[in-house]
Amino acid sequence: MRRFFGGEPLGVILRLIILSIIVGVIFAALNIDPFDIVNWVQAFVTRIYNMGFDAIEFAWEYFLLGAVIVFPIWLISRLFARFGSRRAD
Repeated sequence: MRRFFGGEPLGVILRLIILSIIVGVIFAALNIDPFDIVNWVQAFVTRIYNMGFDAIEFAWEYFLLGAVIVFPIWLISRLFARFGSRRAD
């Protein structure tokens, strides 16, 4: 148990209780509610999630826009390279 707790379990639990009270007093002085923190974390994760999919959508649109030009040019260059090398032989 000492290895898991990082010390004597009763001492660690007592330190965690005291630290929790100190942080609670600081948050109360700053008028921060525990539910505000939970809501902030939830909104933060939602914003990151939405931003990620928006970025993927923008990247997909740019890919399609570029692919309309790049892939046909690549295909034509490959065809000319293949047929051009046979004529040279």
